[in-house]
Amino acid sequence: MFKRYGFLGSLKLFVSLIYTKIVYKQARLIRLPFDIRNKKNIKLGKNFTAGFGCRIEAFPDTNHKDKICISIGDNVQINDYVHIGAISSICIGDNVLIASKIYITDHNHGNYSGEDQDSPLSIPQDRKSICSPVVIKDNVWIGESVCIMPGVTIGEGTIIGALSVVTKDIPQYCIAVGSPAKVIKKYNFTTNVWDKF
Repeated sequence: MFKRYGFLGSLKLFVSLIYTKIVYKQARLIRLPFDIRNKKNIKLGKNFTAGFGCRIEAFPDTNHKDKICISIGDNVQINDYVHIGAISSICIGDNVLIASKIYITDHNHGNYSGEDQDSPLSIPQDRKSICSPVVIKDNVWIGESVCIMPGVTIGEGTIIGALSVVTKDIPQYCIAVGSPAKVIKKYNFTTNVWDKF
């Protein structure tokens, strides 16, 4: 461990491990600093791992103060500087790998389509939060610096490429990239290869 992290890095890792075992007993390792807001509205699965500087925030409305807004399955690993924010529902399945600098949200400040749209002259902070659930199924891999926007479902076994912005559902067993993210490959279980889509 000392060869890999050096003295100071090893000391920080040891402190993080002690913190994890005291505060989040089921987790594998939560590296500090770690910011979790409204812990009672967040469920972390077994063997959860978090990198440096992660923020997980749940802000349920006043009628649902005890609701689980963010549910994270077993064996999920999120790397450095991941920000997950929910006011209603974000559900992350088992065995999900999330790279660094990821943003996942189930809400927006304001309505920008359909009826009762917000004006650009109104104060963004004062606009009503509009939410739609996010579901990330089992065995998903999310690449570096991805944004996952409200109302999205990412299917089982799917890969989201680095720097993608996911604005619509992505089916299972696919590779999706871009802004907005689009499917470019789908796994073929007959030939056992990723076919171009």
